[in-house]
Amino acid sequence: MLAPCRLSPLTLGLSLLCSAGLASATTTLSETAITADSTREEDNPRVREVTTATRTSTPARYVPQAIDSVKTRSVLDYGSSNLGKALEGIPNVSSSADTRFDSLRIRGFDASNDFYLDGVRDDSQYTRDLHNIERVEVLKGPGAVLYGRGSQGGIINRVSKAPEHGRRSTVEAQGGSQDLRSLYADLSADPSDTLSLRLNLGNEDKNSFRDGIDGNHRQLFAPSMSWQLNPDLNWLVQYEYSRYNRTPDRGIPGNPLTGRPADVSRKTTYGDTQRDYIDDRAQSLRSRLNYDLNDQWQLRHTFSLFKLESDFDNTYLTGYTPSTGLVARQRWQQDLSTRNLYNTVELEGHVQTYGLEHTLLVGLEVGEQRRHSRLDQGVGVTSAPIGGSTARNQHNGAMKLFSNNVTNVDSTGLYLQDQIRLNDEWQVLAGVRFDRFEVDTTSKVSGVQEKQDSTSTSPRLGVVYTPWKDHSFYASWSKSFAPIGGGLIGLSPGTKGNANQTDPELTRQKEIGVKSEWFDERLSTTLAVYEIELYNRRQEDPLNKGTYLLTGLQRSRGIELTATGNVVGNWYVRGGLGLQDATIVKDDNGNEGKRINDVAKRNASLFVTWKPELGWYAETGLTLVGDRYADNANTIVLPGYGRWDALAGYRTHDWDVRAALSNITDKTYYSSATSGSQIQFGDPRSLVVTGSYTF
Repeated sequence: MLAPCRLSPLTLGLSLLCSAGLASATTTLSETAITADSTREEDNPRVREVTTATRTSTPARYVPQAIDSVKTRSVLDYGSSNLGKALEGIPNVSSSADTRFDSLRIRGFDASNDFYLDGVRDDSQYTRDLHNIERVEVLKGPGAVLYGRGSQGGIINRVSKAPEHGRRSTVEAQGGSQDLRSLYADLSADPSDTLSLRLNLGNEDKNSFRDGIDGNHRQLFAPSMSWQLNPDLNWLVQYEYSRYNRTPDRGIPGNPLTGRPADVSRKTTYGDTQRDYIDDRAQSLRSRLNYDLNDQWQLRHTFSLFKLESDFDNTYLTGYTPSTGLVARQRWQQDLSTRNLYNTVELEGHVQTYGLEHTLLVGLEVGEQRRHSRLDQGVGVTSAPIGGSTARNQHNGAMKLFSNNVTNVDSTGLYLQDQIRLNDEWQVLAGVRFDRFEVDTTSKVSGVQEKQDSTSTSPRLGVVYTPWKDHSFYASWSKSFAPIGGGLIGLSPGTKGNANQTDPELTRQKEIGVKSEWFDERLSTTLAVYEIELYNRRQEDPLNKGTYLLTGLQRSRGIELTATGNVVGNWYVRGGLGLQDATIVKDDNGNEGKRINDVAKRNASLFVTWKPELGWYAETGLTLVGDRYADNANTIVLPGYGRWDALAGYRTHDWDVRAALSNITDKTYYSSATSGSQIQFGDPRSLVVTGSYTF
């Protein structure tokens, strides 16, 4: 458990529930506590103001960079709490995850370590839960100007559910295909006019359409408090405990003869489903103090402490040999613990100089990350037949210690930003961040220690031109950096590459676009054209193996169109279209000209919803994904697919019952791949029924 949190989850839960009971005894919520306007805003898929792009509350149309927001209700209604599934239809965003941890690609670049929770880095290796998340914001393109290392193709920021004065409580139950059973509660209470409490908690059990992939179990406990200490000072405290215990599924192999996934049933598995497991236990404690110094200036302090304990015993695939009909496998055991501590101080001000309006932001972020990973490898793991593994070919032999590393990371970032309103037509966004990143890894096996220090400057410049009331044209340029050891956190002590070129990789983006409002500002659209270049890509020297050079080039060019909002009356739409060409332009190891794996040249989605304030409602939508390669060598192709989903429900002031049908045509498709040997099937047709009561 986290040291600062002395109360157990059960004790905290009882305390908050008691508070809720006391509040209900003294306070009666009127029928107008939930208004028609608030209900309609929840129904609307559009998010008017975003914080991820500028770390200030800014209308999305005045951000000179593409940003997409997804309300988690859109995916939870279909029975999934998977982050990759939630972002599946966003233009030029694709999932590259397996059963181990969340992984996404944005505009062709890996964003596996570019996750944030309420603006705080959350880069540990685990699978995140969406039940305590209000929405997910995806900032397209480099974000290092405000967030530091990484952020080559973009960042993913989850915005959590916070206490809201007057908010009603909800209890929700779900059941459906693959033995889905869940019960969640979102409880609110206002003990006083200055104190609001919220508690999200629940439990989910689910099996799989894949043989033996059973017993997937989630738990969530997330209390939070918003306390208005005085008219100028607000204190928000949030704690979250989530656990996800599951049977790992490494998918199926590709067939090197056909260049496609192996022709096997989508139920076929190759692990030891009776023994394999992954168990993630994550805790997060966050505190945010907002102090209004005066009408123009606000001081904010954010403290975040995150802890993860993750263990697994996993048999997975490494290749398929058609001539023998055997699938090669390995077995690994891991004990992983991480602890991330971040302190951020920000000063935001609104001032006028010489007739110009400025929104100024100055921030200092200090981070400390600790990671301990022990890996054990199975000795003599036998292959499995292409028809699937059996009890006779499971590995019961010895395990050998492979690595046992302890990594310490210390980072400091200072950033400055100015949003300048020149007049009614022109706005300028300028910012710069200075970073220092230090990584230190020690092998507890050999005693060898490796250290690396990196510094970098990350600028951004954007211009917004609004010649007409409903249309804003923009252009921006930005840069980011990715230091060695800053990805999965840590170095490999004693390796040859640690001694030569270890400067950070650098990325630059150019983007132009137009953001528009239609139908009396009910519908928002964004059209963006971009180019991103990783112009000193790290690659191995073919003449001196083990030595790495910063001489490669990776480029992504694309076009994106998104639309969200209310078209007319009770009709809503959300969707978009993405076209991109993400390739390795320069490479000395045979990959020059190859497409980046898990990246489709085109993807699109369109969901249309009819939702009156009360009574019957319905939704239907299509998700389209073009063909992708499972590996950077482009040897195995994943065929493109289209998936049709639909939902129907009925709601009153207090009750809401809905049924969602995913993959209506039962299309067989492949959702992602981590290599040519590990390809994930998409879910078959599934039905989920949800009932909720609000009080």
